[in-house]
Amino acid sequence: MAAPIPGSTVGAGDSSGGAGVSDGSKRVLYLVFAVFFILGGVTNINDILIPKLKGLYQLSHFQANLVQFAFFTSYAIFSIPAGVLLRKLGYIRGFVVGFLVVAAGALLFLPAANTGVYASFLAALFVIGGGITLLQVAMNPVVVTLGDPSTASSRLTFAQAFNSVGVFLMVYGGAELLLGDTAPVDTAAMAPAELTAYRVSEATVIGHAYIGLAIAMVAIAALFWFWRKALDGRQVEETDYSGTLALLASTPRLQFGALCIFAYVGAEVAIASNMVAYMAEDRVLGLSPVEGGRMVALYWGGAMVGRLVGGFVLRAIKPGNVLAGAAAMNIALLAVSALTSGGLAAWSLVACGLFNSIMFPTIFSLSTQGLNERAAQASGVLCTAIVGGALIPPALGLVADGAGLAIALVVPIICYLVIAAFGRYARSHGIDG
Repeated sequence: MAAPIPGSTVGAGDSSGGAGVSDGSKRVLYLVFAVFFILGGVTNINDILIPKLKGLYQLSHFQANLVQFAFFTSYAIFSIPAGVLLRKLGYIRGFVVGFLVVAAGALLFLPAANTGVYASFLAALFVIGGGITLLQVAMNPVVVTLGDPSTASSRLTFAQAFNSVGVFLMVYGGAELLLGDTAPVDTAAMAPAELTAYRVSEATVIGHAYIGLAIAMVAIAALFWFWRKALDGRQVEETDYSGTLALLASTPRLQFGALCIFAYVGAEVAIASNMVAYMAEDRVLGLSPVEGGRMVALYWGGAMVGRLVGGFVLRAIKPGNVLAGAAAMNIALLAVSALTSGGLAAWSLVACGLFNSIMFPTIFSLSTQGLNERAAQASGVLCTAIVGGALIPPALGLVADGAGLAIALVVPIICYLVIAAFGRYARSHGIDG
C-alpha cells in the first residue's frame, strides 16, 4: 500500500544525480529507510488493535472494523492536501510535520484509554492516519532523488523490504504486547461502574504502547529537523490536478485500475483485520487472541516473501497473467478456507498474503503505463482508491454479523474476481508488454 507519489526533481545545485549526494543527504536516506520500517508496523498494528478493542467493548464484527474505516479514510481526505503542504514546506519539514501529527494522534490514545470510550480510539486513529499519509506521500520521491537515478528502483525495492520486515516484526510483537494477557471476561455480569473501571484498566495497556510510539515519533522528528537543510536543493514538483476527472472519465484502463486498487487494499486489510476472530472459531483452530495474532504476522510475512520472489516472476511471465493468476489463487484459497475446517481452513487463509504481494505494484504499473506526463494525475486517482481499506473491512464485518465469518469471505472473493478480470483485461488489450 502506498499514498500518492508526487513527482520530484533534482535541484539546480545537484544536476549530477547521485554524484552530488552529500553526506547529509545520505544520512537522510538512511533515516527514510528506518521510517519505512516503522510506518509499515504502525499501519498494520491495527490488525492487532481490532481484536483487543472488540473484546474490550464487546463489539460486533462491523463495529470492530470501524478501526480501519477511521484509519484509511485519512488517505482519501489528506492525500492531495499532503502534496500541497509538501510543496510549501519541502521534504524535510514535511517529514517533521508528519511525525508530529502521528505523535499527536498517538498521544490521543491516553485520554481515549482514560475515558474508556471506543469512539475516542477511532478519532485518534484518524489523526494518526493523516500523519502517515503525509509521510508516505513524501517518502518515495525522497528515496528516488537521493542517489543515482539509474539505481532509484533498487533503492525503492530496498526501502519496501524494510517496510515488510517492519510489518512482520511489529505485528508479531504487537500480538504479544496487546493480546498476551487477553482473557474472556463476562462483562455482562459487571455493574456499570465496574465495567468502566475494567475497560479503563485494560485500555491503559494500549495507551502506554502508543505513548511509546509518540516518543519515538518526536525523537525521529528531531533527527529530521537537525538535518532539515540537507535537501534544500531538491524541490517538490508541483502536480497539476486540473483535468484529473477528465483523465479518469476518458481512460477505461485507469477506471478499472482504480477499482482494482480499491478492491485489493480492501480485501487485504479485511482478511488481516478479522483473522484473529477467524482463528478463534472452533471450526478453525480455536486459537487464543495472541496465537491468532501470530497468524496475522505470518500472513504479512507471506507478503514479505512474495515481494522478494515476485520481482523474478514478473520478469519471466506477463504481468497481466501474474495478476490474474495470483487473484485466482486467492479466490481458491478463500473458498477452501470457508468450506473446510481445522488447519486447512486456517493456513489457506494465511497463504493469501503470499499472493497479495505483487498486486499493488502490478495494478499500479498496468494502470499508468503509457500515460507519460499525466502519470502523476493517474497516481493520485489510484492512491485515493486506497480508501477501499476503509470500506471493505466493515462490509465484511456486516456480513459476518449476519451470516458468520466463513460466509463473509465472499466479500474478498468478489474483490479478487475484479482483480483477476483486470489481469485478463490487460492481456487482451495488450497493455502489459
